[in-house]
Amino acid sequence: MSHTTTIFKRELAGYFSTPVAYVFITVFLFLAGLLTFNLGGFFERGQADLRPLFDFLPWLFLFLIPAISMRLWAEERRQGTIELLMTLPISMTQAVLGKFFAAWAFASIALLLTFPLWITVSVLGNPDHGVIIASYAGGILFAGGFLAIGSCISAMTKNQVVAFVLSVVVCFLFMLTSLPPVLSMLSGWLPPVLLDAVRSFGFWAHFESITKGVIDLRDLIFFCSFITFFLFTNALILDVKKAN
Repeated sequence: MSHTTTIFKRELAGYFSTPVAYVFITVFLFLAGLLTFNLGGFFERGQADLRPLFDFLPWLFLFLIPAISMRLWAEERRQGTIELLMTLPISMTQAVLGKFFAAWAFASIALLLTFPLWITVSVLGNPDHGVIIASYAGGILFAGGFLAIGSCISAMTKNQVVAFVLSVVVCFLFMLTSLPPVLSMLSGWLPPVLLDAVRSFGFWAHFESITKGVIDLRDLIFFCSFITFFLFTNALILDVKKAN
């Protein structure tokens, strides 16, 4: 566990040692504010909640999370530093977890920095703070799922651009599977059992359930299992490439 913590601290500090982290956070906060106030009709809705923010959050994460994850392993492989990392007295699992949790913490920090919006709705009205807290928790889990996918794909290639594009595509597919128009299209040729299976793998449905203030154990199990599966696959890919 101490090795995982060491890698976590090194990676998290690495984000803030370059201007890239600050540019990312600035862009994220700007887009979040723009979408919330302009497209989301924050003031026009006349409701004291953060629904506009969390309605657009998955689309923000679709492009910004792969931008974080693309460098996790692709950069290590391109620079040849992955061989040095693997010579350290740490297991592959500790390395994968350390880098993942650092990226997850960074993404969570970016999301939590939208707290001025929370303060704004609190001043303007009387929001349901329980729903807002649940929505932030759902957003963090959503980011973790996308990061697990991105980390796994980053381990497959040395090219960060390739890792980014593939991560966006795969994450987009997992978003689509629970959207009503897609399910309606699939219902014409998929049996109900398979249709329910497709729906259960959709990020949007689980995230939307949490943003309503309902912390369902099934949603938590989905995100935790999803993240675990892709991190396990990540470690497996690195082991195979190390052996080669």
